[in-house]
Amino acid sequence: MQESKYIFPQKSKLQKIKINDINFELPDLKNIEESKSVAIAKWMMNWIDNDKNIKPNYLLPNKPELAYMLGVSIGTIQNSLRYIEDMGYVESKQCIGTIIKDRNSKNNSVRKLTSKREIAISAIKKFIIDKKLQKGQNMPSSRNIASYIQCSTNTTRLALEYLATTGILEHKFKNANESGWTVKSTDFSTDDMANENITLVKKIKDELKKYITENLKTGDKLPAHGELSKKLSVSIKTIHDALKDLIDEGILLARRGRYGTTILKMPNDKNVSIKKETSIFAPAPDTAFYYYEKTQNHIKKMIAENYEIGAKLPSIIDLSKQLDLSPNTIRKAFHNLAKEGYLAFSRGRYGGTFVIDIPETDEQAFKWLAVNPKYAEVYKN
Repeated sequence: MQESKYIFPQKSKLQKIKINDINFELPDLKNIEESKSVAIAKWMMNWIDNDKNIKPNYLLPNKPELAYMLGVSIGTIQNSLRYIEDMGYVESKQCIGTIIKDRNSKNNSVRKLTSKREIAISAIKKFIIDKKLQKGQNMPSSRNIASYIQCSTNTTRLALEYLATTGILEHKFKNANESGWTVKSTDFSTDDMANENITLVKKIKDELKKYITENLKTGDKLPAHGELSKKLSVSIKTIHDALKDLIDEGILLARRGRYGTTILKMPNDKNVSIKKETSIFAPAPDTAFYYYEKTQNHIKKMIAENYEIGAKLPSIIDLSKQLDLSPNTIRKAFHNLAKEGYLAFSRGRYGGTFVIDIPETDEQAFKWLAVNPKYAEVYKN
């Protein structure tokens, strides 16, 4: 896999700009001929351009702090940030924040999900083409456009304002909530419109297909989620979601533990013949279910043989060490047993996990963890 041209920022390594460090003259929002969000956006761009203490990859203050400083709503700040992101000044990333972009670099780009605003922008472009609107013709009101493209009014207004910054539309009023939009130019490319609505998960799935085709063969083991996350500069969650789609398509087979995720068929193969040594394994979700059930049955037996009602169980950490299981497995087993009415939780200094009923121990724990029951009988013989 080639090195990704994208970056995956770590919040702990980014320096955040503090509100008290902003010494730039604040904008006058009382006497303006445009919306507050646009006026604030222009002030932000001017501030970023002229404040020598601001450097690429610095984090902007969070939205509530900026809203309090400027005396506007958080929604207005959010609209302003979207505006300056469209102009190439910043990049936003979920769970991280708004990052000052290095406009001198063409490669340091943050991968993120396609926003509703981007989908609306693409839909409005398509609306102009489908309605065969020409330069100088009036557009419907933003509310009517929103209804047509099935987006919220606010998202549609943001998309219209963006198209105005690119020279496709113009507006004769300062408030974009009403009519007044006019087509300024129809000179825009439609070649990439089909790709604008592709989500990040879909993009990563396509890149994984390409990587599998170029580097692996049927039966090979896929690199770990963490390694793929670094290579493609996306979160492990995005990798997980993309791999899940490939599993659903029958390209990959996920198995628990050291077996990992293997190539079941190549992305371009229409047919797949499942090998016996591969098909013996149950799907990972089914395996997880049986694994947790086995753990629960073991804890039930432990309670029945060693504890009374009102007794306190060992902590999750202690029990995980005792049973050589992960704390998460013990936690899930505890919660399931609580739903069944055997355990209760209490917080505080004298809190913990307490027995409130003694379970029956007639249930048989599963003897296997990963073998598909449809093939178990075959391999017994």
